[in-house]
Amino acid sequence: MIKGRFSTMTALLGGTLLTLALAAVPATARPPELPLGDADLPESRSTSTLAPGVTLTTIVRGDEPADPAEIATTTRGPWRVFLLTIDPRQATGEIRAVKGPDLAGVETTSQLTAEAGALAGVNASFFTFTASRDYPGDPVGLGVYDGRLLSEPTTDPAEVSVLFHRDGLRPSYGPFSWSGHVQGRDLRVGLEFVNHPPALPAGCEALADQAACPTDGDTVLFTPEFAASTPSGPGTELVLDSRGCVKRRADQRGTALAKGEQSLQATGSDVVALRRLAGCVKIDSTLRDEAGREVRLGRDSQAVNGRYQLLRNGENVLPPIDNSFFARNPRTFIGTKSTGELVLGVIDGRQTTSVGTTLEETAAVAKSLGLRDAINLDGGGSSTMVAKGGLINKPSGSAERKVGDALVYTP
Repeated sequence: MIKGRFSTMTALLGGTLLTLALAAVPATARPPELPLGDADLPESRSTSTLAPGVTLTTIVRGDEPADPAEIATTTRGPWRVFLLTIDPRQATGEIRAVKGPDLAGVETTSQLTAEAGALAGVNASFFTFTASRDYPGDPVGLGVYDGRLLSEPTTDPAEVSVLFHRDGLRPSYGPFSWSGHVQGRDLRVGLEFVNHPPALPAGCEALADQAACPTDGDTVLFTPEFAASTPSGPGTELVLDSRGCVKRRADQRGTALAKGEQSLQATGSDVVALRRLAGCVKIDSTLRDEAGREVRLGRDSQAVNGRYQLLRNGENVLPPIDNSFFARNPRTFIGTKSTGELVLGVIDGRQTTSVGTTLEETAAVAKSLGLRDAINLDGGGSSTMVAKGGLINKPSGSAERKVGDALVYTP
């Protein structure tokens, strides 16, 4: 046993006893165990290299299957955690936010990763899912894909996002805000949403001519990435060409957009102002960070939305809330270490082989991994990790869920 700075070892060499002084060799520092469950739980880790600067780590804590009735409360686990770690000092690729053929559709994380030609990926944004039969993949918050803002952040204080800007492996985290308007020759019209179906005001659903509605509706910008056609229904729609000039107009919503075209839709009394727009207009769309500074998107800018920041400057910043969202579930998260290493994590849950984590437990895991900043991405049945064409984790549910978008690493 080596003790202190030096130790001695006695050896027999050519019949002569020799006493040798040995400098102590420090053992490789073992990472701290996950702060999950009882302290006596066994924990194993395995790490493989996927590409220069990119590793995949699997952590298994606990070795006995959980009682199905105790998944939400057991202190014995087990837990299965999967981590993609990307070191920008060695990695030569970039992170991209990718969607399917259109924004409003859904595909599995495996499909999204394969279509992007990516090495690995995880599910990303919260999306409409069951709330919209026609547009289930519609993001519920910020979505920027290859420099194009296709979904605006919400005003929900729980929403946070991760933005990859200029340097493709060094993100920023936090809440973002957005404002938009359409400027005509002598008229300015505010925008409520980007690529989100406008609502019909209560009591005006049956009005064929929304101009007769006394209540404000929504004015929305649509791009060709949204879907095969824009949402249909009562209201007004103007189609703009690539120069921003009104190409056609209709007093019913719903049309196909060609490449380079955009459209403006309005419902409720908002249709009155929209019908007054003519000629060429300018669309202003401004994204701002938490400090109110304008964020100028470049060609390679990417962003997806999350719900609740887990860590900020190394400290847990979760609010004290107790509900089903904060309870144990499968989780997907993203964070950055002080060294600059980026970590994409997935924790299996709702299974006897991995019970999942509360948001507090997720934040504790993120901190134990050395993350300085981290946010919670979409979880539950959406939590999925793929690498080198294979499914890495075991999503809850009978099959891999289709999702709205994914964060992928492309070499």
